[in-house]
Amino acid sequence: MLIKPDCIPCILTMSISAIRKLSLDDMTARGLFSDILKIPGLRGLEWNQASPDIIEIVMKKISAAVNDPDPFHNEKIDLNNRVLKIYPFLKKLVEESSDPLNTAAKISILGNSIDFMMPEGIATIKDFIIKKLDTSLSKDEFTTFQNQLSKIKHLLYFGDNCGEIVFDKLFIKTIKNQYDIEVVYVVRSVPTMNDATLKEAMDVGIDQVATIIENGIDGPLPGTVLKRCSSRVKKLVDQSDLIISKGGGNFDSLGEEANNLKTKITFMLLSKCRPYNKYFNTNLYQPIIANGFSRP
Repeated sequence: MLIKPDCIPCILTMSISAIRKLSLDDMTARGLFSDILKIPGLRGLEWNQASPDIIEIVMKKISAAVNDPDPFHNEKIDLNNRVLKIYPFLKKLVEESSDPLNTAAKISILGNSIDFMMPEGIATIKDFIIKKLDTSLSKDEFTTFQNQLSKIKHLLYFGDNCGEIVFDKLFIKTIKNQYDIEVVYVVRSVPTMNDATLKEAMDVGIDQVATIIENGIDGPLPGTVLKRCSSRVKKLVDQSDLIISKGGGNFDSLGEEANNLKTKITFMLLSKCRPYNKYFNTNLYQPIIANGFSRP
C-alpha cells in the first residue's frame, strides 16, 4: 500500500516517540527532527512509495545522529522479555481453546499491536488480548487459510516486531501440531525500529519451531521488498507452497509485489489506522487475515 495523507503524521509521531527513547539533549533532538522533516515523503512531495520506504530514511538519520546501527537494541530485548513472561498465559489460552489454530492466529495478529507506530505499545498488551480475543476473524478468510495449510508442506513466514515474534512462535507451534509443515521464518538483516533480527528471533526460541533466515535487505527497511532480498529468499518465495506476511510494514511493501507472486500469500495484521480500516472495511484495532491482495 502506498502512503496516504494519514501516514505522514503517523510517521512523524513515530519519529518523535523514537527520538524520546534515545534520551537526547534538546539541541540534538531538535536538529534530528528538523532533518527528518526535510524528507520529501513527509512533506507531501512524493506519494509513489510505501511507509517503510520513508521510515528507512528516518532510521538512517536516527542511527547516524547517535552513531549506532541498532539504537533500539535494549528496547527490543525488553519487549521480548516482557512478552515471554506472559507466554504461559498465551499458551494456556490456545490449549484450552475449542479451536486452537484460530485462537493462536488471532493472538499472533493481536501481538502486532507491539509497534513503534502505536504509542501505547506493550503496556497493556495482556489486557488488550483479553479484550479482543472474542473478536472474530473473517470466517471465509480463515477457512481458506486453514484449507491451504492442510495441503502444503513448505511455509515461508515473514516476521515483524520484537515481542510480537513470541506470539508468532506460539502460532507456528500450533500449526505444526496440526500439520506436517516445514516453516522458514524470515527476519530483518539490518536493525530497524523494534523489528526482529536473527539475534532476537533466536533469543525467543523461534529456531525451536522454524528455520530462521535473514531477508538480505541492505538497509533498515521495516518491510519486505523482494527485489532487495537475498537470492535465497527470492528462491524460497517461488518454491514455498504458502507465504505468511505479518504486520503492517510487510503488508505495505510486499503487498505492492503480491499480484506478481507465483505463490499464494496470506496477510496477517492489526487494523491500526484509517487507511487499513477503509481498505479492509473493518474497525480500528481489529485482527485481519486476508488471502491475497488487490491493490487499492
